[in-house]
Amino acid sequence: MRKYVILFFLIYFLHHVQGISQKKQLQLSLNEVIEIAQSQSLQVIIASHRFQQGYWEYRTHVAKFLPGLNMEMQFPWFNRSIETIRNPDGTNTYAYVSENRTYANLNLNQNIGLTGGSIFVRSDLSRTDEFENDNSITYVSTPVRIGYRQPLNGYNELRWEKKIEPVKYEEAKKNYIESMEEITVRVVNYFFNLALAQLNIDISALNFQNADTLYKIATGRYNLGTIAEDELYQMELSYLNADAESKQARIDLEVNKFQLRSFLGYNENVNIELIIPNKIPNLEIGVDSALYYAKVNNPNLLSLQRQLLEASMEVAQTKAEKGFNADLYASFGLTQSSANIPDVYKNPEDQQIVQIGASFPILDWGLGRGRYKMARSNEELVRTQVQQEEIDFEQEILLSVMQFNLQDDLLRIAAKSDTVAQIRYEVAKQRFLIGKIDVLDLNVALQEKDVARRGYIASLRNYWRFFYDVRRLTLYDFIDKKSLEANFDELIK
Repeated sequence: MRKYVILFFLIYFLHHVQGISQKKQLQLSLNEVIEIAQSQSLQVIIASHRFQQGYWEYRTHVAKFLPGLNMEMQFPWFNRSIETIRNPDGTNTYAYVSENRTYANLNLNQNIGLTGGSIFVRSDLSRTDEFENDNSITYVSTPVRIGYRQPLNGYNELRWEKKIEPVKYEEAKKNYIESMEEITVRVVNYFFNLALAQLNIDISALNFQNADTLYKIATGRYNLGTIAEDELYQMELSYLNADAESKQARIDLEVNKFQLRSFLGYNENVNIELIIPNKIPNLEIGVDSALYYAKVNNPNLLSLQRQLLEASMEVAQTKAEKGFNADLYASFGLTQSSANIPDVYKNPEDQQIVQIGASFPILDWGLGRGRYKMARSNEELVRTQVQQEEIDFEQEILLSVMQFNLQDDLLRIAAKSDTVAQIRYEVAKQRFLIGKIDVLDLNVALQEKDVARRGYIASLRNYWRFFYDVRRLTLYDFIDKKSLEANFDELIK
């Protein structure tokens, strides 16, 4: 039995050591964490797919203005029924029909954005087998036919698409870059959550060590009768609180490590230790500069522009549909029929078709007019909302820039407060050891030390959070002085 117990503990020890050796240790700075998040987080994949949707939507739009070649085929088409046949004298007779038809068509089509119409060139060939007429076979061909279709109601859908689709595609590009910056803002929060958790581990460990030492000293003094019993209990309470805070700090550290690891796409075998940035750039952002780059780069403004165009398109469409509508169709071609394929292409006859179809409402109880009025009202509503959103957007830029420009001063104050609080606590601890101050004064100094240290990390967080928030709004890097870009060719491979 003893051998088995020793063997069990040996296996457990080796497994534990192996697990520790397999755990990967990473020391990461803020810039490194941002680079990893923008290259391998799940949010990057989502942003990439959203851009690809916008890209292929734009490619579909472009394809509408390129020549399109299509082939249509139909075989077989069997018909066995009694049908009406019109005689030369104008009378109708009924005959039993049993036939099969096959058909093939090759069509070349080109949309014309300027007019909203389309031109086409097509070639047809069909075969009809009549089973009730000595199994006769008839071929009919149209070697070539050229035609044109044109709506005459004044609404050109293709022209509106040429206005709207490029804006939508540019919006998709900017949305992708903005998504990268939103990832940055999120990972900055995760970074400083973990940084604060790391700091709390150090603070709680030091506080527990100090509380243990001071409690032992207080116990000795109480035994000598130099301090009262309530002061001893106060020191014991401080010791217990320090112990509890130390345990809670370890839990918080693991929680924040998990959140950052998960966001970066790492598993539990990766242990992350952060390198806290101690330096900040000497930077002040001008409000006018931020507004300029925001108006040039921000996708929200492109979205507002697109909404106005779409509202105007709806007005033009409902205006065209509420009145006279007409479509022109014209074509010229050659045609021939024969009992065999070689002859069906000899000496073809002319074939001309001209057709104008028109429709206009006589009594619609104001349906078309109502739709037009609603579209006009919606256009005015959108225009008003766009103006308000532009004002709100400029206000957001102004406030964000002002907040950022204030952070460097606040960070210097926080750093100075941290230094002063550390020195004050050391002085207070030494005075407590020689009996010059009581426990309450020492605890106040301890709390102020911890608050000042955490306040410094909070100020660092605010500085970088506001910096990257301004960068997200403007899509401009004020440190490197360039607009943010992305390799879109790589995204669509």
